Amino acid sequence: MKTGNIQQQKAYSAILELNILNDLHIYNPVLCGTLPIGIDVKGSDLDIIMEVRELDIFSNKLHNLYADKENFTLKRTVIRGRNVVKANFTFRNFEFELFGQAQPVHKQFAYLHMMIEYELLQRDPDLREKVISLKKQGYKTEPAFCKLLNISGDPYEGLLLFGVEEGMV
Repeated sequence: MKTGNIQQQKAYSAILELNILNDLHIYNPVLCGTLPIGIDVKGSDLDIIMEVRELDIFSNKLHNLYADKENFTLKRTVIRGRNVVKANFTFRNFEFELFGQAQPVHKQFAYLHMMIEYELLQRDPDLREKVISLKKQGYKTEPAFCKLLNISGDPYEGLLLFGVEEGMV
């Protein structure tokens, strides 16, 4: 991202300025989503996923580090049967989402989806503009890929299953 397109470089600078990767290094933070693979649109957020075993300690740390940021929210919820913590805020015109759950980052859906999407874009570069077009029409990323690949059902499960079947993850 340091040497990527203008938006990637701006995101890289914002992440560095916040010092997220250092401040939260014990949680193995990984930037996921559309920006690292170049299919972001205006308003795309920066998703940083982490492996977190102690959600209360993590929540407190996020609150201490980012509560002063614009539009800061912090919530605990359950997603696919797992307890998670999500913090959202705005910084340098980027929406950040910090996501923690008790699962290694390389096994989390956000990471797996990004790896599958990246591989699909490598296999068929024409997909990039088609996905971006659908995203500009309001589609989320996974549903956009599923529409283009004729994957029915839950797009988050479907894309993952497709990636496994194709040997991508």
